[in-house]
Amino acid sequence: MSGGETILEVDRLQVGFGKGDKSVTALREVSFSLERGRTLALVGESGSGKSVTSLALMGLLPPSGRVLSGEMHFTGRDGVRHDLRALDPAGFRALRGPGISMIFQEPMSSLNPLFTVGDQIGEMLLLHEGINGAARRKRVIEMLELVEIPGAANRIDTYPHEMSGGMRQRVMIAMAMICNPALLIADEPTTALDVTIQAQILDLMRRLQKDLGMSVLFITHDMGVVAEMADDVAVMYAGAVVEQAGVLDLFDQPSHPYTQGLLNSIPRPDPALQGKLVPIPGTVPPPNALPPGCAFAPRCPLAEDRCREPVHLERKAPAHLAACIHDFAGAA
Repeated sequence: MSGGETILEVDRLQVGFGKGDKSVTALREVSFSLERGRTLALVGESGSGKSVTSLALMGLLPPSGRVLSGEMHFTGRDGVRHDLRALDPAGFRALRGPGISMIFQEPMSSLNPLFTVGDQIGEMLLLHEGINGAARRKRVIEMLELVEIPGAANRIDTYPHEMSGGMRQRVMIAMAMICNPALLIADEPTTALDVTIQAQILDLMRRLQKDLGMSVLFITHDMGVVAEMADDVAVMYAGAVVEQAGVLDLFDQPSHPYTQGLLNSIPRPDPALQGKLVPIPGTVPPPNALPPGCAFAPRCPLAEDRCREPVHLERKAPAHLAACIHDFAGAA
């Protein structure tokens, strides 16, 4: 949101699953952009569409899923602008790795238990750079050292089940970064880790981003992680972006009631709250049963009759967008 070069543009993206009467629209005109070298956090509750967005960008939607409309454009380090909707499977395979790479939520289910971590990291070098043999092994060891895995020369021959959760996540980071991608998508990379290991992984990702000059799309539901990692934030609800702003603006002047609810649900050492959390009432509606107009209206304390009409992202302040009929103090 600072006016720099854009590396990723998503415009009115719609993704559906199923066919005929059983089809549902999981993403509803999702739009956001990411500037080169910056981190954009895509945040929201489970079921908001964050992971579906990442799978669409990577060309990894399951067979039942398809892009219905909208545009996705990615500009690599060489300045070539790719239309992601126009890529065939071979085009996506060529782009993944050196262009866009991804860290998945669960390393144990993403790593193959039958191959060593060195073989799995090294496969990226073989596929994308044609490096094999001793040169490949040397590069993998260097990458394992870069992600701070102790005894990398020995760990390269280790199987995933022989490593802790934190070490497996470091392996996933090494695999994602071995080809020096321009864009890294990190889908809840610390969800299954304890607090101490989570902090180490986040510190590692920040350092590697700076050293390798990457842009990062960081997917999370944790607003504390957003505050620590992001430059910009896009808040998703029920398959749509409801607010987008710089991270400081979003925390200082949230301009959508859903964003306000997310921020209010963060635990704070406030004596007035007596240790209690402030929940958002209700649940996210399923994609096949969305209310008319604003999808958040049934859970919103400020809902009015006019909230039943279509609502779109509007500029509430410079570089601050929100899909809400209300104007909040200080946001104009």
